[in-house]
Amino acid sequence: MFGLFNLMGYRDAGKTTASIMAETAEQVKLADQGGFETAWFAEHHFSNYCVCPSPLVMAAHCAGITNRIKLATGIVVLPLYTPARLIAEIGMVDALSNGRLVLGVGSGYQPFEFERFNVDLEKAKGQAIEILDMIEKGLEEPIFEYHGAYFDQPPTHIAARGPQGLPPIWIAGDAAELQRIAAERGYTPIFTGRMNDVDFLVEQRGRCETVFADAGRDPKTMPLGVLRFACVTDSKEEARQFADNALFQNRLAANLRRRQEVMDDNYMMREIPVDGEPSIENIVDNLIIGDVETCIEKCVDLIRRVRPVHIASFFQAGGFPHAATMRSIERFAGEVIPGIEKEIGPLADFNPTEADAA
Repeated sequence: MFGLFNLMGYRDAGKTTASIMAETAEQVKLADQGGFETAWFAEHHFSNYCVCPSPLVMAAHCAGITNRIKLATGIVVLPLYTPARLIAEIGMVDALSNGRLVLGVGSGYQPFEFERFNVDLEKAKGQAIEILDMIEKGLEEPIFEYHGAYFDQPPTHIAARGPQGLPPIWIAGDAAELQRIAAERGYTPIFTGRMNDVDFLVEQRGRCETVFADAGRDPKTMPLGVLRFACVTDSKEEARQFADNALFQNRLAANLRRRQEVMDDNYMMREIPVDGEPSIENIVDNLIIGDVETCIEKCVDLIRRVRPVHIASFFQAGGFPHAATMRSIERFAGEVIPGIEKEIGPLADFNPTEADAA
C-alpha cells in the first residue's frame, strides 16, 4: 500500500544533481529493504523544483540497486515525448526491472515547461489520450499503426518489450477527461492533496467517483492512489522544519502552475507565497507529520475515509536533510506500518475498495 515519492528538487544553491540522485538512490534502497510497495520518480524540467527530467532513466538505475520494490514513473508527461521512442523506452525499462515497472502518466500542467519544449499546453490532454492509445497498441500488438488528430504512426514493431507487455497504468491529476479514460480502461487514478487535510481528499475522491459512475463503473470499488507528505519524528522543531520545506515545494509548484515563476541570479526559483496558503502549524496538523503514534492515527484515518489502494509519500522535501529523511523512512517502515496493521489488519489482506467508508 505504501510508496516513496521522489521529487528530487533542491532548496539550497550549489546542491549538485549527482548528490541529489545519490541520496534518492539511498532512500529507494532503504524503502526496498523496509517493504515499501513502490518507489515513484517525478519528471519536471528547467528549475530547481525537480532535477529529474526522465523518470524512466531513474527507474532503470534503481532497478539495478533494488530487489523487489516496484519502480514507477510519477509521472511521464506524455505530450513532451515522441510516442514511438517513449513506447520503446517503456518496454526497455520493464525488461531491465524484470517486470517491476509501473507506468504513471499525465498530461502536464506547467506552461514554463511546455513553452520550452515548443508544445502547446492547450492541446496536452488530447495529445495525452492519443499517446495512451499508442502505448497500448505498441506494447500489446506485434505491429501497430495509429492515425489520430495529433499523431500519425506508420506500421511499426516495438522491439524492446518487458515481461509485463503493457505495465500497470496510473493516471495522475484532477482532469475529468483523463479520469474517464482511467475508468473505461481499468487504470488507477492518483492525485495529491497538496497541503490540505483529509477532508479535501474525501472531496477529491467524490469527484473522481462521479466520473467513474458516469462511465458505468461502480464508484465504491474505484481504485485510487494519493500523494502525501510524511515525516516521522519525535521533535516538534524537526516537524516544523519538514513542514516548512513542504511549503517551499508547494509554493514552487503553485508558481509554476500560475505563471509566476521568477528566477534569481543563481537560477533558483524564488519562494513567492501563495494566497491562502496554510500556516506551518496547519501543515503539521494536516499531513502525516509527527511522532509514531500520531502518524499511525493519521494514516488509519486517511485509509478508512479515503480508501486508497496506495499512499505514496514525500519523505524528502526542499532542503530537509538526507539523514533525517532516512530516519523517517526507516521508522515509517519499522514502526508506523506495523502500528497501522494493528488497527486495520495485515495490509497484504486489506482491500480498501471493499471497505466501508468511515
